[in-house]
Amino acid sequence: MKFKRKELDMTVPSLFKEYIWLVNTILRARRITFAEIQERWLDTEMSGGVEFARSTFNRHKDAIEDIFGIYIECDRKGGYKYYIGNENVMYEDTVENWIVSTMSVNDIIADSRALHDRIVLQRIPCDDYLQTFINAMKRKVRVAVKYRRYESDSITEVDFEPYCLKLFNQRWYVLAHFHRDADGNGERDYFGVYSFDRIQDISLTDVKFEVREDFDAQKFFGECFGVVVGDGTPAERIILRAYGKQRYYLNDLPLHHSQKAIGQGENYTDFEYFVRPTCDFCGHVLSLGNQLKVIYPQSLADRISGMAVDTLKMYGIDVKNSAE
Repeated sequence: MKFKRKELDMTVPSLFKEYIWLVNTILRARRITFAEIQERWLDTEMSGGVEFARSTFNRHKDAIEDIFGIYIECDRKGGYKYYIGNENVMYEDTVENWIVSTMSVNDIIADSRALHDRIVLQRIPCDDYLQTFINAMKRKVRVAVKYRRYESDSITEVDFEPYCLKLFNQRWYVLAHFHRDADGNGERDYFGVYSFDRIQDISLTDVKFEVREDFDAQKFFGECFGVVVGDGTPAERIILRAYGKQRYYLNDLPLHHSQKAIGQGENYTDFEYFVRPTCDFCGHVLSLGNQLKVIYPQSLADRISGMAVDTLKMYGIDVKNSAE
């Protein structure tokens, strides 16, 4: 016998798990009827053998739109099948998508505890500072930070306005906004990026601040590959040629949101970008060796090839003599 599930005693974590499950179920199916959703729901441990009520489905659908900005639409002409109406947002770098992805992985791992010794994860260094920065951002107060750069043994003390946080390559970064007097010519403001793993200590101050109305975190980092933003490198059109398996890797996991496939050959695909070719971008391109080649602009190709030559010299290889 099947029962209609009760809406009472539902905790927030339980509801979030159901939201994530519903989004992933519809996303994987592309098009799915409510009966099919019901069938898959009853196969989960979350259901407890209790049906997914239509009223619950409608409330979940509304909550998912409000919380994550994901629209679940119904194709009435195509057999009353549900689908993600704005699927493109699922691939944007937003907090909402990060929550969906993280909770999906957490649920999968939690349901596979018997395999915990066969699942290898990566630790994010110093993520214990995350809560402190979030508290400062909520309260709109400056933070006092003791910071040690990689190239220095000395500790620098700074205080700044925490504007936004960014996760990149298993590291958390904070975008710091500074105010300074500009030699009697008024006040100037500028930004800096600080890595959590180099912070020695942090505390909240009582100094309030307001985020500039024109600030948009996504736009601020929009032309960046990683977190290097203040070196003055302008964004430009770049074409990279990916060979062999790398073309498939880039297709599945783009280097940058501006990536577009613009051509292909027997064993390669050309990708176009509009991005700042900063040191972190160049370093990543170089790290892929002969799997990735700069096609345009020539100035960037020369820069990457120069970095490659310097690398070979470190190993005692004379490129000129090798070519002869």
